[in-house]
Amino acid sequence: MNKEDYMKLALKEAQKAYDELEIPVGAIIVKDGKVIAKAYNEKEKKQDATKHAEILAIRRASKKLKNWRLYDCDMYVTLEPCSMCAGALIQSRIRKVYIGAMDEKTGSCGSVLNLLKDYKFNHNVDMEYGVCKEECEKILKDFFKELREIKNNKN
Repeated sequence: MNKEDYMKLALKEAQKAYDELEIPVGAIIVKDGKVIAKAYNEKEKKQDATKHAEILAIRRASKKLKNWRLYDCDMYVTLEPCSMCAGALIQSRIRKVYIGAMDEKTGSCGSVLNLLKDYKFNHNVDMEYGVCKEECEKILKDFFKELREIKNNKN
């Protein structure tokens, strides 16, 4: 599989979030060419601000590997991680993060700030932007359009 194939799996996770009226963000973690964890946003469902796709995927990968250190693991995520998730990428020792769409409001991997490159931490996470960018942007735009329509129909 190539990086686009992996990002399409993350997009499938994002679609699950969309279907549950969660912000459609999906993440998968790959080690040695195998998907070891996948997740999507569950903030609304769980009423927990930490239930971002990235955090859930990291937790699942750590459980699967029985190790909090995710060396030699890569994450594919449909939306640029926020500061909490960027910090979790560093703390979990993810090797590389592939990002679909950028987040100009809360993105912490290059948009608003770049926790992964602009600061000296004990671990560096490589990044690649724009993998399946159009598809990742489209699901978000479609979601927020539908959410506005739902809100307008209630008023």
